Amino acid sequence: MRTHSHPPGHPHDDAHVGHGHSHGHGTDARRLGIALGITATFMVVEVIGGLVSGSLALLSDAGHMASDVAALALSLFAVRLARRPATPERTYGFHRVEILAAFVNAAALLLLTLWILWEAYTRLAEPSEVQGGVTLAVAVAGLVANLVSAAVLHGGQRDSLNVRGAFLHVLGDLLGSVGAIVASLLVLGTGWTVADAAVSALIGLLILRSAWALLLDSLNVLLEGAPRGLDVRAVRTTLGGVPGVRGVHDLHVWAITAGQPVLTAHVEVAGGADSAEVLVRARQVLRERHGLRHVTLQPGAEGQPCEQREDLHT
Repeated sequence: MRTHSHPPGHPHDDAHVGHGHSHGHGTDARRLGIALGITATFMVVEVIGGLVSGSLALLSDAGHMASDVAALALSLFAVRLARRPATPERTYGFHRVEILAAFVNAAALLLLTLWILWEAYTRLAEPSEVQGGVTLAVAVAGLVANLVSAAVLHGGQRDSLNVRGAFLHVLGDLLGSVGAIVASLLVLGTGWTVADAAVSALIGLLILRSAWALLLDSLNVLLEGAPRGLDVRAVRTTLGGVPGVRGVHDLHVWAITAGQPVLTAHVEVAGGADSAEVLVRARQVLRERHGLRHVTLQPGAEGQPCEQREDLHT
């Protein structure tokens, strides 16, 4: 028989977490919607400016903005889908969709960066004429737009990999605008048209590093790895040190999405100890020391095989 217990005065942790994330999703959706509108508008401006001026820096930044429009739209869709309640078939809800969006955005950034680097290489081999004045005007307008979008998304990127993916796209655009400004000033001041391609290559390398980090973070969640920054060995030591606990087995820690770590474990309870009290104490300690709120512990008498133990959800 499987029993689930929640001590008096302690509401189910999942309800609290779900409410907080619902509020966070609403804020994230507003941020993403504003950034999407700004980015889509200036993407068109940069495409026209890049074609008129012949600037690779502007065209590469416009291409990056085009990927941003898709990335922001995907992120916004993922946030809205993640709001949907859990179902009998998807008991954790749709939060993992945000991680999928982050993974896709990271992969798109990597592909876009490779394209920018290839175009920069061909331009370095065969420099082409660049109209510095047009490039400068469009790049400055793009910089203002990207600064606004980055400011809007910055507050949400620390807690959501999905928003972080969108933020990195916009940050890449911001760097692209800065690079286009530098390149246009060099072209206007020195006539050195190679500067346009050289700056584009440098921007590509900067984007590559951030995109790779995002890809690894999202992949870690998808593969149900331990949340970054959480020491599983320390968690095991903490759980094993709770009075009444004689052993910890089958300990697993992963994340449903960024900011929602989950722990499950088999706990050997010492003979004569009250299992319910021991697990309530364990739950409190795990929350206080490691920030773990969604915890499922399966207790059993000391020496009892794991498969014979009853479940107790704390």
